[in-house]
Formats: sequence, structure tokens, C-alpha cells
Amino acid sequence: MKRFLSLLVVAILAGIFTLGAYKMFLEPKTLLTQENKKTTAAIVPTSYNVTNTNLPASAASIDFTFAAEKTVNAVVHVKQYGITRSPRNLMEFFRNGGEQERRIQGVGSGVIITKDGYIVTNNHVIDGASDLEITLNNNKTYKAEVVGTAPQSDIALIKIDADEELSYIPFGDSNSAKIGEWVLAVGNPFNLTSTVTAGIISAKSRDLDETDDKIQSFIQTDAAINPGNSGGALVNTRGELIGINTAITSQTGSYVGYAFAVPSNNAKKIIDDIIEFGGVQRGIIGITGGTISDLAKEKYDISTSQGVVVASVAENSGAKKAGLLEGDVIKEIDGLQIRKFSDLTGYVNSKRPKDVINVTILRKNKKIILPVTLTKYEIQRYNIEDVGVEVANPPKDYLKKFDLDHGVVISKALSSRMKKYSLEGLIISEIDGKKVRNVIEVKEIIESKYENEDITISLVDREGQKREFVFQ
Repeated sequence: MKRFLSLLVVAILAGIFTLGAYKMFLEPKTLLTQENKKTTAAIVPTSYNVTNTNLPASAASIDFTFAAEKTVNAVVHVKQYGITRSPRNLMEFFRNGGEQERRIQGVGSGVIITKDGYIVTNNHVIDGASDLEITLNNNKTYKAEVVGTAPQSDIALIKIDADEELSYIPFGDSNSAKIGEWVLAVGNPFNLTSTVTAGIISAKSRDLDETDDKIQSFIQTDAAINPGNSGGALVNTRGELIGINTAITSQTGSYVGYAFAVPSNNAKKIIDDIIEFGGVQRGIIGITGGTISDLAKEKYDISTSQGVVVASVAENSGAKKAGLLEGDVIKEIDGLQIRKFSDLTGYVNSKRPKDVINVTILRKNKKIILPVTLTKYEIQRYNIEDVGVEVANPPKDYLKKFDLDHGVVISKALSSRMKKYSLEGLIISEIDGKKVRNVIEVKEIIESKYENEDITISLVDREGQKREFVFQ
């Protein structure tokens, strides 16, 4: 009997051991599998294989290396040096009467656009520089000269004389760029040279401040752009230049997901103008207007919500001659859809005076196409408040009396101090070392200056003698 009980106990223990081993090693762990599925269900699998079928074919086949290799050698590092007069400490203030010359340095990027050394960058990158130093991707450095600037568009053209043919980036068509299209930003953020970041075009014709009189119609991108990227290239996946990186919107001063570039069509037109004419040739339609509001809908009986409503038409303008009327809604220009005012200004600013554009309007809900000849944007007079004078475009052949081919004429003195002198009729030929050809260029230079910054005026007197005066 005892032997039987011993065998029974052994059998029971063996069964328990066998069952435990089965549970531990052989039985499928269905509960653990379910838990794993719950844990990983919210995580999208990551794959570095471009053939991943979870991606759309167009995105899966994108190869950024082609565009990067094609463009990285054509983006340069721009260093600018200038002179400021300010004390670095109290000792200098009392010893030198508050004035102390000190070299300052700013940095940015630039894009080589020709093999012989023309470079486009932002005006704010080179503004106020006494010297410009360009460093290529191969670490060669060159001195650069400013060819021309367009402060209202924040574009500048500079030139280096290299001892070799340079890599350059060809212009693409920014009008053809599409929202959602992949782009690369190439530049030198935080002095990190030859940096490439990727993103998409987030929006087009973006106006950051409708109250600003500067020309704004930016491409918005989420490619990372930081201080030092200004003046660098925004390129498509074919390595074509579609924008000049210009600004970010950030409360911290660093990239937070929003960056902006001047469209390449606008930049190219400005560059061509500077090379051909020495300054920007700006064409205008000759209207005032804006994006359609509820008030405009009610006033002009407008049924559409997108477009530019014409508020007034200037006399002797291309718009007036073409037959545009107050209350017309501009819907397209040369087939390009116009949704808001920055769409219109962005396209028109890529054109020149005397160019003809086809403007599609809605008038009482009827579609009409009108050919409009652009006229030249001109300001006849401008007040240089800090100097105390009004300047005007010179009369025909007036400059020849002074053996000059550029300059503006002082039309009257504004301040009581300047009224003591007989200034009317004298010529201002340069401001801060930059030649001025018309009142618009004077306005652009003056309004691009920092507050309390000195103004240097080159004045040609009635005997043809050139003199310089510094106004603080």
C-alpha cells in the first residue's frame, strides 16, 4: 500500500512538472502577442528603403542627393565687415568723447548664378558693409564688390573675380512650383558651412505684413532655415533655384517650422534689371485694391470670395487705358490664378514697364480679359527728413551741366537749419557711397538704414565740385 501511494505521489508530481514545462516553453503566448500588438499599433514602422510601398510612389522615389550634390558647391559663405562708432565701456566713453571705431561682422549665405562670379544674396546680409569676404565650399576666399541692391525686395547682387570657372545654380520657374513639392534649403546656419535641409513648399505668395510697404510675396517652406541661411538657395529636387532664403517667423530667433524665400522669378528679374539698367525697373498696373472683404462684396455686388477687387484706377495708367473699372475683380493674370493681393504683386513684380499682361476680371459676374500695358513706377519727390531736404528727379539734360550721368536734384530745404543755405538745384550724386539715379533709389537707401545711423551725402555744387557731408 505504501509502495502504491509513493508511486501515486510521484506520478502527480511528474504531471505537474510536465504541465508547467508545457505552459512555460511550448504553449503559444497569445496574451503576450496581443499586448505587443497594442503597444506597436500606434507607431508607424520606420524604413530607410525608398521602395517602401507604404509611401506614395512620387515621395518614395525622391532622391535628395542629386540636388544636394548639384547645388552645395554653388552656395557661398558671406562675411561682411563694417565700422561703427560706439564705446565698448565707460572708460572709452569718457576718454574718447563717446566715439570709438570698432569692426563688426555679419554672416550669411549667397548663391553663385554665373560661372564668372555673380552672386545673389539678401540686401540685409550685405547692408552697411565696408568689406565683403566670400568663402567657397572649397575654402577659397575672395573679396566681393556690390553690383546693385533692391532693399524693398531684400535682394542684392555682388561679384567676385575668381581664378576658375565656378559652379552655379540655374534658375527654375518659381511660378510652376507647387504647394507640397519637396525642396532643399542650402546655406550656412550658425556658421555651419554647406548645410542642406529638406522640406516642402508650405504656401506661396505669402505676405508677412500687409501694412509694410516693402514688396512681399514669399514662398513659405518648412525646410529648416536659421540665422546664417539668409541669402542661401531654395532648390527643387532637380537642383534648380526657385527661391532665395530670406526670413523666418520665430519668437526665439531660431527656426520653429516657418521659413520664407523670395521667389526666383522675382529675384532673377531684379538681377537682370541691375545688370542691364543699373537699378530695378518696376512696372505697375495702376490700381489700388485688396483682397475681397464682406464690405466689398456688399458694395460691388461680388459673389466670389477669391481675387483682388479694384478700389481705384490711376489716371494715365495701363489699367485706365485698358478699361479696368472700380469694382472689377481680378481673377487671373496671364493664366495665373489670383486669390489675394500678394498673388498679383508677386507676379507683376516679375515684369517690367511696357510689358503687356492679360488680366482676367469679373465684372457683374461676367468674365472679361483685358490686355494691360504696365507703366513705370515713379516717385517724383521724396523728403530726406534726417538731412532736411526734399529731392526730385532731375529735369531732362539737367545733369549734363554738371558732367554727370546720375543723381537727383535738391528741390527745396525742409528744416530751418538747411534753409540758411542756397541748396535748391544742387545735385546729390551718392548716398553712403551708393550712386543714386532717381528718387526711388534714394527712398530705398534711406528706408533701409537703421534708426540713428549716420547718412553720408555726396553733393555736387554749382561749380561741379563734389563734397561729402555726414548727417547724424
